[in-house]
Amino acid sequence: MQPLISVLESGRILLADGATGTMLQTMGLPAGCPPEVWNVEQPANVRQLYRAYLNAGSQIILTNSFGGSRLKLERAGGLGSQVAEFNRAAAALARLEANGKAYVAGDIGPSGELMEPYGTLSYVQAVQAFAEQVHALVEGGVDLLWIETMSDLSEAKAAVEAAKSVCDLPVFCTLSYTKSGRTMMGVKPGQAAETLRPLGVAAIGLNCGEGIEMVPPVLSEYRRAWPNAPLIAKPNAGLPKLIDGETVFDLGPQAFADHILEWIALGAQIIGGCCGSSPQHIAAMATVLNKNSEQKG
Repeated sequence: MQPLISVLESGRILLADGATGTMLQTMGLPAGCPPEVWNVEQPANVRQLYRAYLNAGSQIILTNSFGGSRLKLERAGGLGSQVAEFNRAAAALARLEANGKAYVAGDIGPSGELMEPYGTLSYVQAVQAFAEQVHALVEGGVDLLWIETMSDLSEAKAAVEAAKSVCDLPVFCTLSYTKSGRTMMGVKPGQAAETLRPLGVAAIGLNCGEGIEMVPPVLSEYRRAWPNAPLIAKPNAGLPKLIDGETVFDLGPQAFADHILEWIALGAQIIGGCCGSSPQHIAAMATVLNKNSEQKG
């Protein structure tokens, strides 16, 4: 594969993957069990999910390590001592499936703690926790680090700083936005761009969030704040609804894929799905991208 930075500089569109946690739940992950546990206890299932996204057309797959920091694992059942084991395994399994044909992104989600002054987690503690996770992901063989679903800009900054302190791999960062165009902590896309750009992130954007209506205005604000940035759009498959006791997202594969050309027109260069999306969503997106490429060619 080409170096990732060269691909981004070329302007080529990259298709990422979809949801991990909700998909593993459909495969039998027990409620309340951290998905990262399956990297060592059910590796075949994790590999199966990676493979499904690759077969659907994903050119970047995220490791099953969203909640893999010591802080998050400790809260999830006293599993903090297994940070290295879980994250190395997540990356190694993805590396096996990608087999040099797709980029493996080390997935880093929020710590689950509130940063000072709203909570007790200090900036230094956050950097240390994220750096520990990054070390293990790099040892497992990732091609880049993908920090996602951030709401607190200070925590996002700590995660980026941690990644940069450990390695020189490209770092992506996405925040999660509400319908208001701000994160739950009130961060605007322009603020995120102004703060994270000097830290050397390779791409920036949004993931998860409150529906897909917020995607165009958020991308537009990012583009105004950082005109030449490779932007990321990886929203949920619509909004969740409770049907017969089960949470279901309201956008099917084709309905979701119908939006992606608009996102690309607004500057999105890396696209994918988050909660509620599946390999079928990614396959529908790949079909749209291929048809668009044929029409242009």
